[in-house]
Amino acid sequence: MKNLTLIFYVSLLILGLIAPWLGIYPVYLMTLYCYAIFACAFNLMLGYSGMLSFGHAAYFGFSSYITAHMITAYKLSTVMAIFAGMTTSCLLGLVIGFIAIRRSGIYFAMITLALSQLVYFVCLQASFTGGENGIQGVSRGDLLGLVSLKDDLSMYYFVFLVFVLVFLFIQRVVNSPFGQVLKAIRENETRACSLGYFVDRQKLLVFVISSTLAGLAGSLKCVVLGFAALSDVLQATSGEVILMTMLGGAGTFIGPVLGAGIVVTLQDTLSDKVGSWVTVIIGAIFVLCVMAFRKGIAGEVQAFLSRRLEKEAPSANP
Repeated sequence: MKNLTLIFYVSLLILGLIAPWLGIYPVYLMTLYCYAIFACAFNLMLGYSGMLSFGHAAYFGFSSYITAHMITAYKLSTVMAIFAGMTTSCLLGLVIGFIAIRRSGIYFAMITLALSQLVYFVCLQASFTGGENGIQGVSRGDLLGLVSLKDDLSMYYFVFLVFVLVFLFIQRVVNSPFGQVLKAIRENETRACSLGYFVDRQKLLVFVISSTLAGLAGSLKCVVLGFAALSDVLQATSGEVILMTMLGGAGTFIGPVLGAGIVVTLQDTLSDKVGSWVTVIIGAIFVLCVMAFRKGIAGEVQAFLSRRLEKEAPSANP
């Protein structure tokens, strides 16, 4: 099973490296990676900690605004502007998380929703955000003064590198002792408390990590597309990341990436043909997936392979 997983990941890595040379539009791929980082960050909370947030667009969108403002108003370098966006989303996650983790279940979800709407209102009314027009003309700049990111190919490999590093970081977090504590909290928070774990501290830490990575995704998307838009802070964006995670498979590493790929691809290919009906189509696919694949696509595939290996194990060792 481990060898099969390793081969699968290496194949995906090679595919990602050669994807621009296969005639696939680099901007589409970069957008996909940004949403994949966003979904992976959200999955760290939902899939491995059991915390359902309805307001993750707050970090994704607000970080995008901060990065765009730093580049257009202060002429900050691309890396520093992205870092500023991440830092802001980290602090925002710390404040919102400190308030939200005091409750659980639907109350936790509603608090994150309410506070994300407050962030949306700030983005709508603040002078530096441009209101409904957003911030336009965000330059890609360069990477540490060494490589220009204005070329789509250079920007692609930068975004792909960040995506791979985030993916590996999340795997390390989940497989660490801290990740095991998160799984214990997800399964039985009361028992985790009785074992002596500081549950609120662990929940706040994963909340901050998740919000910071979501901010990274928003900052990257802003640099890739050259603008920060109010739509990134909308509640619909929080709904999209939930959809991506659940569709691909919450609690799996590759599931959010797969879910992001499906949603972004459908939006990219169908938006010109069916307009706003693409939302209805994606919703119908999600309903069918939930009914047929309750663990998500990746979750069901993993469960199927595990059952096959369990059946083959007795016959291999008589």
